[in-house]
Amino acid sequence: MDPEDTPLSIIRRAMPEASEAQRRSRLAQFGMTVQKVETTVANLSGGERARLLLNMVAMERPHLLILDEPTNHLDIDSRRALTEALNDYSGAVILITHDRSLMEMVADRLWLVTDGSVKAFDGDMDDYAKFVLDRARAANRNPGKAPPVPSPALAPPPPPPGAVAPLKRKLEAAEEALARETKLFAEIDASLAEPAVYGDLVKLIEVKKRHARMLERLAEAEAKWMAAAEVYEAARSG
Repeated sequence: MDPEDTPLSIIRRAMPEASEAQRRSRLAQFGMTVQKVETTVANLSGGERARLLLNMVAMERPHLLILDEPTNHLDIDSRRALTEALNDYSGAVILITHDRSLMEMVADRLWLVTDGSVKAFDGDMDDYAKFVLDRARAANRNPGKAPPVPSPALAPPPPPPGAVAPLKRKLEAAEEALARETKLFAEIDASLAEPAVYGDLVKLIEVKKRHARMLERLAEAEAKWMAAAEVYEAARSG
């Protein structure tokens, strides 16, 4: 959306034949107050902009929605409204998200993308976490093949005494690092929901850059935690 646009100017283009009262009524249904309908997009919060976009899409009455990280920058009320709306929606939704709570409250089916294929995953998020760890253990025991059930003959020898304790400490350190990065990312993510940041273009660009860097750091921390967990579990189950 054009930063200089307003919700009212956007709805005018979308509803050229409607009266001004009908347009304002539709914006009110979107959750846009009288004060917000003539506020520029640049001065709307991240949640308000996302809500406006989603409602503009809904006006077309699509049979399929493809949503990529839809809860990014949404405040708590907007997240709740999105969850309720998706559960009430009668069409199909393809949802790409790292928001586990959204997945658990909305998704009917999970799909696994791995080994060059996409297939239905029979289980919940806890089952998925176990699947990833089991797959990693299998790969450690038979590099290059990663059989679903490793052969006992290929299992590594039991770890020497005292070898597991350092791995556990590394795992705990990785967990602490992940917790720190998660907290920092949540803080920068929340700052994008503040209306004030959209009034200063220079500040907005800087915040967006920090947000991208923090997302990369969070992904790196998650990868290190997963790797540490895989090594520790493999050694412990020896």
